[in-house]
Amino acid sequence: MDYSPPPLFKQGASARVRVVFFAVLAIFLLVVDARLKSLTLVRQILGSVLYPVQMVAVMPRDTIKRMSDYFVSVTALEKENTQLKRQQTQNADSLQQSGHLMAENTHLRKLLDARERLQVKSVMAEIIYDARDPATRKVIIDRGIKHGIALSQPVIDDKGVVGQVTRVFPLTAEVTLLTDKNQAIPVQILRNGLRSVAYGRGQSSYLDMRLTTNADIQNGDQLVTSGIDGVYPPGLAVAKVMQVENKANTTFESILCVPTAGIDRNKQLLVLLISTDNLPRPDTEDVRAKKEKLNRKVTRDAAAPASDTKPVDQPMKDLPVKENTAKDTPPKEAAAKDVPATPAKEPTP
Repeated sequence: MDYSPPPLFKQGASARVRVVFFAVLAIFLLVVDARLKSLTLVRQILGSVLYPVQMVAVMPRDTIKRMSDYFVSVTALEKENTQLKRQQTQNADSLQQSGHLMAENTHLRKLLDARERLQVKSVMAEIIYDARDPATRKVIIDRGIKHGIALSQPVIDDKGVVGQVTRVFPLTAEVTLLTDKNQAIPVQILRNGLRSVAYGRGQSSYLDMRLTTNADIQNGDQLVTSGIDGVYPPGLAVAKVMQVENKANTTFESILCVPTAGIDRNKQLLVLLISTDNLPRPDTEDVRAKKEKLNRKVTRDAAAPASDTKPVDQPMKDLPVKENTAKDTPPKEAAAKDVPATPAKEPTP
């Protein structure tokens, strides 16, 4: 079978001759370019001519790649944005916590400084929660009988007196704040040494104190513990006089005081481990109510105008009795003795 092309299509040399020729030419050019470096200019010209053809050939590939990169980059950006927002929130939380920790650290340093200045033993306590009764001013701390806490022990912070332990449990204790309506503390004016008692006002964050109208007290006076009750060591800061009210129809001045300590601000407190075995136990609620009722009655009676009070007759036994100078002389003779004798008149003729 003859596979040769028809005579019409036979042009030039055969295919084998052309393959051999071009193969030899290629080998020759490779050898010449490797040895003599003479085809560099030809290569550059051919590269410049063929560059547009190459760009057109790779354009579909680049278009597909750019589209793939666009969608991938959008997804990556959204994921990165979500991650950055989450990290920003975590950093904000950490920043706020660091501020709180710095403030707490400063407060603890002040408490330790106050602990070193005190001459009595003390234990650090932390407030767990407030008491359930909204009408009282009490908090629960995380120290109890196991840590040496006892009834009536004073509780302070770095600035002054906070309150007093009123109930003790094995691992916790109840502290009644100074502003509680049933809490009282003996105080002394630092400027002149005048002693009195400060009382809580209940829901208000102030203290009350009563003194006579002629008492030497001024706005801004500092109140400290007097130490006469045997519970609070003398010299602890209690409050500062804010307002002095003097009414004309009363014999007492109503004094409004601001506590020096952070009653509602601090979380860490210092309990002074003072021995309270020889101290009287706190009154019960019934006794406190009776005393409070009696105090209100006494205050109301003292506040009554002087015109409404009736004079009371003085008992006869209290009147002064003039002593008889002539104890052994009868009354008539004593009277005759005391009166000088008058000479008798002569009768007229």
